[in-house]
Amino acid sequence: MEWLSAENVVAVATAGLGIVASAVMIWYERRVPRRKRVGYRVQMDNPIGDGTQAGRVNVRLGLFDEAPGMHQATLVLLRIENDGSQGIGHEDYTSRELHGLTVEFTDRAIHGVSVTQPPGVDHLMSHFTPHAGFGYDVGGNTLRIPRVPLNRGEHFKLLVLLSGGDVGCDIRLVGGIRDGEVHPNRSATPDDKPPLFSRAARLITIILTASVVTLASIVIVRDDDPPPLGCEKGTLTVVGSTAFALVAEGLAKEYEKDCEGSDITVEARGSTAGVSELAAMEGESRARRASVVAFSDGRDKGAGSALRAEPVALSVFTLVADKGLGLDLQQGLTLTQVRRLYSGSVRYWDDLDPELPHWRVVLVSRDADSGTRQVFQDQVLAGKWEGVPSTSLGCDLQSDTAAPVRCELGSTADVLKKVAATKGAIGYSELGQAKQHQLTVNRVALDGAKADVDAIEYDDSPYPYRGVENAYTYADLPAGSLAGSFLTYVRNHGQAAIRQNGHIPCTATEGERLCDE
Repeated sequence: MEWLSAENVVAVATAGLGIVASAVMIWYERRVPRRKRVGYRVQMDNPIGDGTQAGRVNVRLGLFDEAPGMHQATLVLLRIENDGSQGIGHEDYTSRELHGLTVEFTDRAIHGVSVTQPPGVDHLMSHFTPHAGFGYDVGGNTLRIPRVPLNRGEHFKLLVLLSGGDVGCDIRLVGGIRDGEVHPNRSATPDDKPPLFSRAARLITIILTASVVTLASIVIVRDDDPPPLGCEKGTLTVVGSTAFALVAEGLAKEYEKDCEGSDITVEARGSTAGVSELAAMEGESRARRASVVAFSDGRDKGAGSALRAEPVALSVFTLVADKGLGLDLQQGLTLTQVRRLYSGSVRYWDDLDPELPHWRVVLVSRDADSGTRQVFQDQVLAGKWEGVPSTSLGCDLQSDTAAPVRCELGSTADVLKKVAATKGAIGYSELGQAKQHQLTVNRVALDGAKADVDAIEYDDSPYPYRGVENAYTYADLPAGSLAGSFLTYVRNHGQAAIRQNGHIPCTATEGERLCDE
């Protein structure tokens, strides 16, 4: 029977251990301070190698005859819990890595691990995947734990098979929680001494150990993970924003890897172009219209009533300038100065500021299909269009007109390359891609505020050049569509990819507020 898989047998056997913790959790929650806390405690650290009765049983059974070093094996049961008064979300972990916490087993090597969640909690296990950072290096002593959201009082347990060290070797949970702490809890026993196991308890330990070894063997042999819930097959085209292209491409690859039979193509040609392509599908079948998703920087004013927009992320943008200009990196430009530049009233940089060089102003802009340009005009130019007409296809400085030079390019990457290669150039870009070119262009602050995702999310920075990234679909998607499944995947599994590329997920605690502004 399908439910009698090795993974389910281990899960059912170990889930019963969570029942013991329920009464402790009720008592413990009444005594925690009002802050975010992740607590951990070792509920079992038991030898199963030579020199112990459990070890002799194992030798008689022949469980570890063929496994090097397992004659000194130990089995550790580690409980990790939210023992504070507030829920802990994905974004509360302060680690710069993909995973949130790490467990360090001093002088011991990891051979297998099983994760359990308590009865009645059904969302924790979906986070324990390699894509979320979960795992360990073979022979290493560090276990990586993903950013698991934990409601108040929720916990999970790790049953870890180890070798190479004695019972009682130091075990530490390392990591940080924003506005909180990670700390060890007291032992499960009143006198802080490890309990003495009965014969029945030792037999259960042997069975659990054998289950963990069996599960580890299955994982190593199969080397696969169950697909996320709601995986759909078929083809999908993602069009639109070049500023959001890196996120879309990364998540498309991850979805294809997790969901066999799906084929997602990303064609970033600009926000307006993508939304217009979707709107033009009015006469197509419902299935055909559901095969396209368009990402747009900000709301597209020409989207029409047939399209549906879903906020996905708050995108942060920045002005970028030729490094040779020597713009003050802290103060940058004022909004008034930027508006003068793009109105066409400033021909040379020293006309704007005598401290700047006598260089021709070169405005490297995006074309009319760009959402980045639309957000720039709305948020920075106070709703006005760029006043300088396009004077050159490639920002050619040989033009000798009285006006500054201006050109329009088709993508964020093209703008960054042109600004880096052009004397006196200034342009605009999505922040994540601009950071990848920090050696060739300078990011320009606005009214003394720098483009900083953390400052916007946590410190209410007034930085103005930002906008909501929306995912557009044609009307409501039919049930079982690949487009709907992919957007669900973006919401549930895309936070790390969105953050890594310089955006704030709308599903994050602060992101929800910022996306609604």
